[in-house]
Amino acid sequence: MSARSNRDDLVDAVLGSSRALVAVAARSLANLAEDVTLPQYRFLIVLASRGPQRLADLATAIGVDRSTATRMCDRLVRKRLVARRRAQDDRRTVRVSLTAAGAELVAEVSRRRRVEIAAIVERMPAADREPVVRALRAFADAAGEVPEQDWSLGWDLD
Repeated sequence: MSARSNRDDLVDAVLGSSRALVAVAARSLANLAEDVTLPQYRFLIVLASRGPQRLADLATAIGVDRSTATRMCDRLVRKRLVARRRAQDDRRTVRVSLTAAGAELVAEVSRRRRVEIAAIVERMPAADREPVVRALRAFADAAGEVPEQDWSLGWDLD
């Protein structure tokens, strides 16, 4: 098999897994935060992983322009999931942080995702699990994603 064919097979497998994981993420939000979109949830995840952020930094982290991030932030403030605060050392700087309700939402969605993903993993043949762990860690490292255990802030997600 050619290197291009191997790469195409890998890309197809990642795309298939990605669709499955997006579906898991959407189901995890369903009935819990029906009015929180997946992009808004990503905004919350960045705050959970990195702590309070300037809006410009959040926009960069989630790959949107600043005006889009501002609108997302406005909506999340109205939902009481994030708060804006002026920095103590520079009153011109506004930092966005998770509220207690935002942190609870992230923790509950993460718990739901872990439960559903654990059920999927249980259906996998045991011999396939360790190679998948190595491959997914390599993929996340290549993508520059922060591992969940690094941003869970001590919540018990099991």
